[in-house]
Amino acid sequence: MTSPLGDKLRQSGLSAVVSGEKPTAASLFSAIGGVRGVIESTAPGFLFLVVFTSTGQLLPSVVAPVAVAVVILLTRLIQRLPVMPAVSGGIGIALSAGLALWTGRAEDNFLGGFLINGISVAVMAVSILVRQPLIGVATRLLASDNPHLDSALVRRAGYVSTALWAAFFAVRLVVQVPLYLAHATAALAATKLLMGVPLYAALVWVTWLMMRSALTNAAR
Repeated sequence: MTSPLGDKLRQSGLSAVVSGEKPTAASLFSAIGGVRGVIESTAPGFLFLVVFTSTGQLLPSVVAPVAVAVVILLTRLIQRLPVMPAVSGGIGIALSAGLALWTGRAEDNFLGGFLINGISVAVMAVSILVRQPLIGVATRLLASDNPHLDSALVRRAGYVSTALWAAFFAVRLVVQVPLYLAHATAALAATKLLMGVPLYAALVWVTWLMMRSALTNAAR
């Protein structure tokens, strides 16, 4: 049995990591979007850090990432690639820039990220409380034909991996919010970059290992 959500997950890079195939560096890289995905996800934040550190000025610091987001969107349109990731990312960047310009505080450029992380923690926590851990649900959609999805090992791995993702988003808040309150904008921008793709990729890899190990051991 398939579902539209399951089909979407299978088309994503995450399917290469959560599925039962042998783990490779290529599959992990695919899960985080490849070279292009890494560049598109980090370029706006990196540019904000460079411009703000160089100039200390709010306007160019928040306009530069918006300009990069527009270039990314136009490039995807010209190359006839999927534009929804660029559109959603661009909207977030534009809203963050608008908020910072409205308040006149460069650190407010990061409030949207705090909101996303907070919502992510809540969603992960609620999914655990209702006994439908989100990673377990995703695994069932991706590996719907696996007969061992309901085993205790796989269910436990779903709970643990979902808790790890909740902790990941929570740690971001614990580290970054004090920097925001201290008006340490450059440090906040650098920390956000360091706690972005590198930690995300590592957690995707750990999630893959946990779920694959659980499925393999359940089959024995």
